[in-house]
Amino acid sequence: MIMDKQSFQVNKQIAMNLTTTYLGLKLRSPLVPSASAPLSENIDNIKRLEDAGASAVVLHSIFEEQLRLEEYELHHHLSYGTESFAEALTYFPEPETFHVGAEEYLNHIRKAKEMVNIPIIASLNGSTLGGWIEYAKLIQQAGADALELNIYSIPTDLNTTGAEIEQSYLDILAAVKAEITIPIAIKLSPFFSNMANMAKRFDDAGADALVLFNRFYQPDIDLETLEVRPNILLSTPQAMRLPMRWIAILCDRISADLAATGGIQTGEDCLKMLMVGAKITQICSVLLRHGIEHISVLEREIIQWMEEHEYESVEQMQGSMSQRNCPDASAFERVQYMKGIQSYQPEKLAFAP
Repeated sequence: MIMDKQSFQVNKQIAMNLTTTYLGLKLRSPLVPSASAPLSENIDNIKRLEDAGASAVVLHSIFEEQLRLEEYELHHHLSYGTESFAEALTYFPEPETFHVGAEEYLNHIRKAKEMVNIPIIASLNGSTLGGWIEYAKLIQQAGADALELNIYSIPTDLNTTGAEIEQSYLDILAAVKAEITIPIAIKLSPFFSNMANMAKRFDDAGADALVLFNRFYQPDIDLETLEVRPNILLSTPQAMRLPMRWIAILCDRISADLAATGGIQTGEDCLKMLMVGAKITQICSVLLRHGIEHISVLEREIIQWMEEHEYESVEQMQGSMSQRNCPDASAFERVQYMKGIQSYQPEKLAFAP
């Protein structure tokens, strides 16, 4: 019997067990598209992601500012002119207790759950404590399998201490956990004074997973108009070095799952992240460059490498090159920085001897 290409790939995956567990969810592979409007804003794209091999999808984020704006507008419309009609306010609940939110986002979750069989992970993006956190409950009620909490804060107050910033992150996590029972992943920046300590504190506070790392908005200046403008650059392979290092260091030291994001462009990049201890690899830029169907290319590259190196499962390799399991534990620390600097030999110096 002649086997078609798709069936051949399915049988290959059965032989090479690509399954992994993340946030308590059993996934068919570690390939998960990360939060990105171009990838998940369209329901048809979510179906295409599933068909191409995505094992779950992290939806684009709903932002704290969006929810606050809607609450402000609702408050305005409910309150406007009510001084003239004393009984008017009795028809509505108090604005402070009125459950508002981006209904379109909730509908998007519902439609995605109806359309596909893979887990849908919602994304909530904020930076402060506040009523927007209650929206997490609506996200759960809409059917999301998990929530990725993207805490994106750029402190500019000269009087705010690092300890205060760290505590605010933990307070947000605690507030969200009080609202929902679905698993919570925390998407973090690397800019803590002690990333290892913060990872442990998030773990102790009940985070089910840590996503390493968030890419911060970096503004640019237009020299012609003299305006500050956003300048979104797709990630490059160099960006994966930082999360790879920290996942290797944290693997087996905390209970929370570790997700790698940033700079992952090839199947080999995914394999490296898995070997240092990642449960999943979140991908975005590579799909924006090459198209949604490129997920299948990454999967084939992973399978081919596993075949050539006689690995039977993803689980077999996960954490095998973490700091604890690496023959040279110092490979992820300062001593290798010094060796790297000393061993670099430029082909040609740009200055005369």
